[in-house]
Amino acid sequence: QDEYKPEKALSEEDLKNAISVHHALASKATDYEKKPNVLKLKTADWRVLLFQAQSQEEMQTWINKINCVAAVFSAPPFPAAIGSQKKFSRPLLPATTTKLSQDEQLKSHEAKLKQISTELAEHRSYPPDKKLKGKEVDDYKLKDHYLEFE
Repeated sequence: QDEYKPEKALSEEDLKNAISVHHALASKATDYEKKPNVLKLKTADWRVLLFQAQSQEEMQTWINKINCVAAVFSAPPFPAAIGSQKKFSRPLLPATTTKLSQDEQLKSHEAKLKQISTELAEHRSYPPDKKLKGKEVDDYKLKDHYLEFE
């Protein structure tokens, strides 16, 4: 809410409230109609933040800049943890600079989108038994939410 001043040191509160844009995605908030020129930022930890710009052009500029920085700081994910349970685990999303060129990163994202789409279709083709409750259903919903979000 306060204006940023580069000469002023960041406080612990500032750092605690900082938003990490690694593996984030900014887009026009098409499902938000209360105010004009609103952009949506979906973060790696599944938070969704809304920001209002002064104009359509400024909103698009913010979207482009945020997505550019997010791409630079979005190294490919590490594989999810493997355990003896059949529990779903999300992959780890490193907040480090990618080593891929823009072309390689685009190809990586396209391959990941294809893989996630296939995995989501397969996941939804085997829903849990309606009689089941608890852990299995929660795990199914968590994986479904993750795949849909990705």
